[in-house]
Amino acid sequence: MKRILFVSAGYDFPDGAFNFLQSMNEYEPVFATGLFFCPADMEAIASASHIPIASPYLRVKERDRKIVDAHKELFTQKCEAHHIKHHIHENWDEWQRDILARDSRFSDMAIVSGERFYSDISDHQPNAFLREALHAAECPVMVVPENYSPIQHLVVAYDGGKESLHALKQFCYLLPQYTDLPGECIYAKDDGSQEIPDLENLKCYSRLHFSCMNFSKLHFKAAQYFATWIGEKQNMLMISGSFGRAPFSYLTKRSFSENVVRDHKMPVFIAHT
Repeated sequence: MKRILFVSAGYDFPDGAFNFLQSMNEYEPVFATGLFFCPADMEAIASASHIPIASPYLRVKERDRKIVDAHKELFTQKCEAHHIKHHIHENWDEWQRDILARDSRFSDMAIVSGERFYSDISDHQPNAFLREALHAAECPVMVVPENYSPIQHLVVAYDGGKESLHALKQFCYLLPQYTDLPGECIYAKDDGSQEIPDLENLKCYSRLHFSCMNFSKLHFKAAQYFATWIGEKQNMLMISGSFGRAPFSYLTKRSFSENVVRDHKMPVFIAHT
């Protein structure tokens, strides 16, 4: 049984992320740990901190704790309604990178919202909190939009490096129910070559794990045109190896995966070594 870390942060409960968790449990039972972080209302806390008494600040904190209570209760109700084995993390505080890193270390996969993760701070996703979460996670992460459609097609962002293959392997292990879907492996790198690195090995591996995988290369301004190309597709899930060594490695530059998360509203599976 896989352990899934369900991460919620901010004022809004991530319904899309829970729907994805539910779909996983329908395929095979999972164990879900709900990790909830308090809203980070910087403006309200800053205003309260300028008043020489504690009560305004405490009222803000009490309000935020009630929001977390409500999210934990909703998560419990939804898990019970859909027969998902679950556990509620004891955290009540605001965002702490170390908590996510530690709990993801002992999880098979984490699920977060690509739209509601601390959207009370910034709804321009991925915001600074989501970037840090993706960088800190020590397990693969599924970033899920709120209104995603059932997945009908896969796209693999391949750069010829070990991160890409690691993500592909993790995806096969964690989400085998999607490996029968048609897929497209895209080599998106402005290297001037006409060849895809290690293409024969890549094809051999893909044939063993996927029912239908095609391979292609984008050339001029690859990162820019990848975002354009993927924007024309419907009901896709993107697989990417990234966020390993820095908040944005090659495949997660602002013109690439950020656009996918922000503009195209599709699930993105991210795994790094």
